[in-house]
Amino acid sequence: MDEQTNQPPSLDSLTPRQIVEELDRYVIGQRDAKRMVAIALRTRWRRQRLPAHLRDEVMPKNIIMIGPTGVGKTEISRRLAKLTQAPFIKVEASKYTEIGYVGRDCESMVRDLAEQAVSMVKAEYAVHIQKKAEAQAEERILDLLVPPPPPRTPPGIFDQASFETHQPPPGEGHEATRSKFRRSVEIEVKDKVAVPIGVISNVGGMEQIQDQLQEMLGSMFPGKKKRRTVKVPEALELLIQEEGQKLIDMEAVVKEAVAKTEQHGIIFLDEIDKIAGRERTIGPDVSREGVQRDLLPIVEGSTVTTKYGPVKTDHILFIAAGAFHVAKPSDLIPELQGRFPIRVELEPLTKDDFIRILTEPQNALLKQYTALLETEGITLDFTREGIEEIAATAVQVNERSENIGARRLFTIMERLLEEVSFSAPELTERKLTIDAKVVRDRLKDIVKDDDLSRYIL
Repeated sequence: MDEQTNQPPSLDSLTPRQIVEELDRYVIGQRDAKRMVAIALRTRWRRQRLPAHLRDEVMPKNIIMIGPTGVGKTEISRRLAKLTQAPFIKVEASKYTEIGYVGRDCESMVRDLAEQAVSMVKAEYAVHIQKKAEAQAEERILDLLVPPPPPRTPPGIFDQASFETHQPPPGEGHEATRSKFRRSVEIEVKDKVAVPIGVISNVGGMEQIQDQLQEMLGSMFPGKKKRRTVKVPEALELLIQEEGQKLIDMEAVVKEAVAKTEQHGIIFLDEIDKIAGRERTIGPDVSREGVQRDLLPIVEGSTVTTKYGPVKTDHILFIAAGAFHVAKPSDLIPELQGRFPIRVELEPLTKDDFIRILTEPQNALLKQYTALLETEGITLDFTREGIEEIAATAVQVNERSENIGARRLFTIMERLLEEVSFSAPELTERKLTIDAKVVRDRLKDIVKDDDLSRYIL
């Protein structure tokens, strides 16, 4: 399918240096981590250009990111996937269980990734058939309002009076009549019926059986139709969606989505340090090592059955992350360690990093809050000293309590602008300056009280 002009640059045109530059627009610092993911991504591009007999032998450069929360591990991976339009999901390793225990089994992450890929490809196809769907939807509305006239029957077969009743009014043709009715309409739309079925079992993987049962029963009991009186714009939207569903070739969508999952999919496996360890448990308890062993074949390369068919995981890129405060990467089972050959440590954020996070990225917090309050007619002016005071407060609170990295800026900004956000519609002063004194006055009581800061900031 043709690339859209408003889409991000394609992987073909991105060098590792350009990938890092693109990530710099959203993530501050962490140069080493950005370089590693850029290399891993470029390796995929290189692999696609190898001879077939060698292509399958090149394994993905899976990465373990080591660093405290809030330093950019998830954001780097998410932006990387968005940059290359690759199927991407973020999962927490700690929510999976061993096979045979209640909870999600490790293979479900691959099924979720395939589902994401199908949604992506389907959206891409929908863009290309949009105009045709719009035309067909419009014709359906006009057919409801002004049905096409019956074929003209020459006089002699029926009487002349009958023939004349089917003629359009004088001076008004059929198309002219139809054009008058492009404003309101009563339409008939399909009413989707949810199939209330679930599988109760203490064995992981039963969710796949549930999906298959719902799909099978859903096709046996198609949705009923109901009539709705709506304005033409809303009717067009409903009918465009319905016509679009008919025009999309789902077999082609599924085929492309499975290929995209296998060749370009990215799974971000967070909290992997929570399953590190080789403890021996006695009794019916889920061991962390057991989860690792269930995860191993997926990372190593296996075939997972999904509702869209088998999906091979050999070339899916896995990016694992964890704080590793207590455990360390060497506490993972050796087989799993070997499948994550690249390890990179992310640095804790400093005051200068916080200042840059507040101001530089395209989605910087100060830009967000300024834009939000502009909708109320309020102009916020953050001075350099005020920004430095916000950053210093974030560092101070992170040092004294749990270090949550850049996420601390969210709590501080909310507390700082709480009164302004609440009173914005009634404020007479339209321009507010946020300097160091305003920041200190607003936060001083909370920052001084350790117990209060732990709960509020």
